[in-house]
Amino acid sequence: MSDHHHDHACHFHEHSHEVTSKTIRGLWIAFIINILLSAAEIIFGIRADSIALIGDALHNTSDAFSILVALIAYHIGTKQANKIYSYGFKRAETIGSLINLILLFISGAYLLTEGIFKIISPEQIDGKTIIYVSILALIIDIATARLSHHDSAHNSNMKMLFIHNLADALGSVGVIISGFCVIYWGWTFVDGIIAVCIACYMLFQSVFSFRGIADILMNASPHGIDCDCIAEKIKAMDGISDIHDLHLWRIDENRTRFECHIVARDIALTAAVRQLLAAEFNIRECVIQIEEEPCPLKES
Repeated sequence: MSDHHHDHACHFHEHSHEVTSKTIRGLWIAFIINILLSAAEIIFGIRADSIALIGDALHNTSDAFSILVALIAYHIGTKQANKIYSYGFKRAETIGSLINLILLFISGAYLLTEGIFKIISPEQIDGKTIIYVSILALIIDIATARLSHHDSAHNSNMKMLFIHNLADALGSVGVIISGFCVIYWGWTFVDGIIAVCIACYMLFQSVFSFRGIADILMNASPHGIDCDCIAEKIKAMDGISDIHDLHLWRIDENRTRFECHIVARDIALTAAVRQLLAAEFNIRECVIQIEEEPCPLKES
């Protein structure tokens, strides 16, 4: 005998968050502004012969495409579930995060290479030009970062955007410092040092963020929830003699799903198990299969 009833209450997650429509509108504007800013930085970076400014432009271009990827992933994620994609499309945002992470890593690797070359063979740059352009870039970077900051704590898509934008803001500050160093002391090598620092931050963040994104795509158990602890609490319930075939994973960043087989004779225990999962672990999507005898195919 088995119970595959799916309680409608399981679809509600009290800690779920959705990206606001105001944020989405702002990101479309930010996408256009970042494209224009990147073009300006590339033009003036070439004229001023500043690898730091060109590197910042490269990162801004990466940001613009990251915003576009995030927006596309968000809109795909809002589509309703269907017979083929029964869990819905929210994981599209996680895939978008992975694409943005790869873009961040490639940009960082390129900038690191160019920065090292500039340190070894520094060239004369136009300090005033890069200061003026970088001040404009800094204003835009801060504004764009503010748009994604609110949702970055609970959405990897927005988190990767925020990291991109924060790196850009830090990069703009670095380029401004580089410009002053050139004007007052003639330290052209600082341009390369700033570029390397920005690149290291980009590479660190891309590597550091990979684990969380990969965990969702690989159906890993969410951090902070001990599967063994869940099994112990369920097995300790009156009327349940065994539990096996446990599976715990995240469908997306805001939805956790749990499945298991329990050995018991009272079908009403499935409701009690659901209440336990919701109350103690905040798991509200679950399938509990009840068996009167241990399953012969029980996992070891």
